[in-house]
Amino acid sequence: MPGERRADALASVNSIMRIRDIGVSLLKGGRHQPRENLLLAADGPVGDRDFAIVDRHTGTVLKTVEYPLLVSCEANWAGGVLSMKIDGRRIAEKPTVTGEVLELDYWGRTTSMQVVDGPWAQQFSRLLGRNVVLTRSAVAGAVVYGDSVAISTTSSLARLARESGMAVDTRRFRATFTIDTGDADAHVEDSWVGRELELGGARLLVNDGIPRCAVIDVDPDTGARGTSLLKTLAGYRLRSNDIMFGVYAEVVSPGTVSVGDDVRLSV
Repeated sequence: MPGERRADALASVNSIMRIRDIGVSLLKGGRHQPRENLLLAADGPVGDRDFAIVDRHTGTVLKTVEYPLLVSCEANWAGGVLSMKIDGRRIAEKPTVTGEVLELDYWGRTTSMQVVDGPWAQQFSRLLGRNVVLTRSAVAGAVVYGDSVAISTTSSLARLARESGMAVDTRRFRATFTIDTGDADAHVEDSWVGRELELGGARLLVNDGIPRCAVIDVDPDTGARGTSLLKTLAGYRLRSNDIMFGVYAEVVSPGTVSVGDDVRLSV
């Protein structure tokens, strides 16, 4: 029966799916950093894109596609201390908010960002060549393009590697989770849209595919441009003028997810 065949196929895929990589960036556009585990709250991954660089004069949040040097910057937050590596220099202090709140437009949404006092803004201004301030999101997920969770699969990464003839660093896609899908077809995640995933102690609803831009051609350590991955991907993943790779998801049930956790797809 068709329903039985579908259930058998799901069981086969689910039996091999695992969390291979977890990654977040405390700083919007900053270096995507690996995690062994991650807490998913109702509004998304805890500690992901909490801070952002803003040009207060133009009212814009700086994006990696326009300022690729952002990916060379590391940010960590522990014990109330914000530590950032900017242009090779490590700056660690306890940040304070100034009380100034900027109301910004981010991809058509109004976003409230709190200006942060400290030595970081001066260093970012020097690195990026414009006067900027460091801000912290007043609301979780404020500077996220789509849903709070982004998912890639090893099957899709493997196909891109074959098509491009080069090894593909998973960090280029800045996925929250990279799922090991074994020998499943490339872009198997397309079939997950509208369905739920159980992973670790959490559950997600997969909502839509992710349109990609030139950020995937940016070196995830240095910010240098130097590949044609986007052009290669466009050759076989162009959908209504968007180049698709991976899927977005929202948190249905909060919980902790760790590398190696099983991933199960709802029937």
